[in-house]
Amino acid sequence: QVQVVESGGGLVQAGGSLRLSCAASGRTLSTYVMAWFRQAPGKEREFVAANNWNYGTTNYADSVKGRFTISRDNANTLYLQMNSLKPEDTAVYYCALGYAPRGIPSSVGEYAYWGQGTQVTVSS
Repeated sequence: QVQVVESGGGLVQAGGSLRLSCAASGRTLSTYVMAWFRQAPGKEREFVAANNWNYGTTNYADSVKGRFTISRDNANTLYLQMNSLKPEDTAVYYCALGYAPRGIPSSVGEYAYWGQGTQVTVSS
């Protein structure tokens, strides 16, 4: 079984930065896409960014392009550097893994393993 643990959330003022970390364990994960999703109160969970380790490719939601950077140290460790944070970035951020040897899926249903989430709050 794959285990996923996020860390690094917190409270920050608008314009500030935070770095989220995600550690996954349990099996060989090089063919798994690792991704960040977020869910604000009363809203659906939405895609933020993802990394395909095998192909060295990344994908971002339009709302975070140019502000957030996803990176991956190895097949098991994922980061999200969040700069120029806005109040609308406030949400619980989830790390997720999905088996995708070639692509970078962006829908919730294509990810099988999820962490417990970490709260990010951006004050205005």
